[in-house]
Amino acid sequence: MTADTAIAQEPRIVTEIPGPRSRELHERRQAVVPPGVHSVMPIYIDRAHGSILVDVDGNHIVDVCGGIGVTTIGHTDEAVVAAATAQLNKVTHTLFTMTPYEPYIAVAEHLAKHVPGEGQYKTLLMNSGAEAVENGVKIARKYTGRPGVAVLEHAYHGRTLLTSSMNFKGAPYAAGYGPRVGDIYKAPNSYPLRDGLSGAEAAARTTAYLEKVAGAEDLACLVVEPIQGEGGFVVPADGYLPALAEWCRSNGIVFIADEVQAGIARSGAVFSIEHFGVQPDILLTAKGIAGGLPLAGITGRAEIMDASQPGGLGGTFGGNPVSCAAAVAVFEQIEAQGLLARAQHIEEVFGSGLRELAAQHPAIAEVRGKGAMLAIEIVKPGTLEHDPELVSRVIERAMGQGVLLLSAGIYSNVIRFLPSLQFTDELIATVLRVLDEAFAAEAA
Repeated sequence: MTADTAIAQEPRIVTEIPGPRSRELHERRQAVVPPGVHSVMPIYIDRAHGSILVDVDGNHIVDVCGGIGVTTIGHTDEAVVAAATAQLNKVTHTLFTMTPYEPYIAVAEHLAKHVPGEGQYKTLLMNSGAEAVENGVKIARKYTGRPGVAVLEHAYHGRTLLTSSMNFKGAPYAAGYGPRVGDIYKAPNSYPLRDGLSGAEAAARTTAYLEKVAGAEDLACLVVEPIQGEGGFVVPADGYLPALAEWCRSNGIVFIADEVQAGIARSGAVFSIEHFGVQPDILLTAKGIAGGLPLAGITGRAEIMDASQPGGLGGTFGGNPVSCAAAVAVFEQIEAQGLLARAQHIEEVFGSGLRELAAQHPAIAEVRGKGAMLAIEIVKPGTLEHDPELVSRVIERAMGQGVLLLSAGIYSNVIRFLPSLQFTDELIATVLRVLDEAFAAEAA
């Protein structure tokens, strides 16, 4: 029996949620895992395939979160599992900076091939999105000799000391862990629903702020999520990112595209920055790059990456050969399965369905996103006042129907959708039906 036939791609609820086995595991967990490692849902997963999670109680749950964008090509993709298994049987670790191996080079070649830029690009591999951001900043500072780091409102970049200091949202990511890192400047971004500005107007506001508060001559880099993730899947107005990139070029500032959540085919392009016609100086990847295994990439123009001295970059597990083998398989499957087109199809079908829901339910203020990275912003009808309580209730109702959803946004008033690119039209219809029923029940 294959994994595909063993796990039917449909929801199936056989116990209460969470079930008795999940509750038992949760009790064990509370004795040995600190509460800071919080889980959105105390539902313990036993296995998964495609777009379905099976918990320890046998419930089949539609995964619309993808491990927050990690399992982009689906859970336990056969080609990825086969590649990782083959590498496990060869070598699991040597440390690339001691005795290197081919899979690391192969990943770097794939990234160099797909990064939207001209000229030579080189890649450093690490383990996580936060490590990618840390190293991107480190490399930009080395190249420019400047200390300052600029980020945008609503940004999320990680939970390490540096990256949690870069996040726009302090609680819970930085609260109580101070002092926070200095020389970080948080500028206004483009948020069309709420600021009403054109891309040019929003960019002028951003750059004026940075010139006044930070000083362009002191900035090493501007770190931008082309489509913001945790911040609420905010898509900037047309022209905003090109104007920022041009300002960076004019002032010797490294433009860093944080593609940790939006990259690797998620948006219908290999990298979401492609939608905006910008060539980044450095591009950061993680999450979806290795099909669920830990890997992250820092890919930059050769002259920037070459500024670091030998021994200045790397890490013990960075570019692990098993993760690298999985990543090569991910890139191959994106092409072999036509997953860019599939992401565009999901945007068309799912996005259209969400817009129909918005027309019926006034609590949905906006549908936005690209590819299989979509969101709805929830407000109190007739206003733009955030309504995180309604979001929580809708997510809870959906979970009872076997659909796993996740909130986003600074005020937790956005529901984000990160389905795998294997998500079927039937599953899209299921999610839309569950959402429709949840909003209708809440409005009654």
